[in-house]
Amino acid sequence: MIDVQRLRVLRAVAEHGSFSGAAAALRLTPSAVSQHMAAMERSLGAQVVTRSTRGVTLTQAGRIMVGAAESVAAELAQARREVERLSTGRVQLTVATFTSGGRHLLPGALSQLTATHPGAVLHVREGEPENTLPLVRQGSVDIALAYHFDGPLPVGPGPSSSLQWTPILEDPLHVVMPEGHRLAEHRSLDIAELAAEPWVLGCLKTEAYLRRYAERAGFEPDVRGTTTDYFFARSLVAAGIGISLIPSIALVPTVPGLRSVPIEPPTPARHIGVAALGRRRDHPYVTTFIDALREQAKHHRQNDVIGAGDRAGRRARALLPAGRTGTGGHTC
Repeated sequence: MIDVQRLRVLRAVAEHGSFSGAAAALRLTPSAVSQHMAAMERSLGAQVVTRSTRGVTLTQAGRIMVGAAESVAAELAQARREVERLSTGRVQLTVATFTSGGRHLLPGALSQLTATHPGAVLHVREGEPENTLPLVRQGSVDIALAYHFDGPLPVGPGPSSSLQWTPILEDPLHVVMPEGHRLAEHRSLDIAELAAEPWVLGCLKTEAYLRRYAERAGFEPDVRGTTTDYFFARSLVAAGIGISLIPSIALVPTVPGLRSVPIEPPTPARHIGVAALGRRRDHPYVTTFIDALREQAKHHRQNDVIGAGDRAGRRARALLPAGRTGTGGHTC
């Protein structure tokens, strides 16, 4: 029989990569963690971790058991929520989001959800997908608005088959440059035309993405600035530090004096979507929320943020006190 506590310890070992790291997270001694792992291996008749001076790694059996541990943790979390619903009559929904998606897509979707289900108790957590998607899989978060680039979803260690991904929006990246730039009047740009330009990064994750596209075009980008804030990156562009690569939903509010130009195919883009556990995907609250996010994405496409950037920027600035232009606060 598999002990739930041992599964919890195995999850911590997988997450931290060592017995000492797991022990610190669980407030146990490394010896106790080792004993839990030894007991699990005896009960399974198979080794779940391999030990070395650099830490521990999961065996194939260990990876299977981590997947089981994630499922058990998610089921227990869901059971606790259902019991709470029975006792309080309230349904709680915890939504995780990355910052720029949360800023531009989430508010309208949450408003629609509360209008449709006024009894819902909502909680919102901000975080990058590599942090929030594992929380969905573990049952700590019900649903996550997330994104990925060309690669797979950043779900963390363990199997991802329990997660169901629903696409919401293709978010193309655009080149942002000063209005007086020699290329600013182009309707679109080939990435190779930017080989001689200095760059400012508005999200550290875009660096690898930019370098991959630049390598295909035959050049090494000259990165002059790195930030974790898209608005700050555009401010640096306005100051003449370099050009930047910014997702379309992070182009509002506008920064005066800048121009955004689309990139010719193959256009770099973020794939924005919603992750939920398969069994939670059909919950009425989750279904309403996903439909509402799709509606927000539809409005985004119809409004064409790139073409309407000046109008949107004026509307956003009109809502601010005199003398302020807004700071955006975007991260990824």
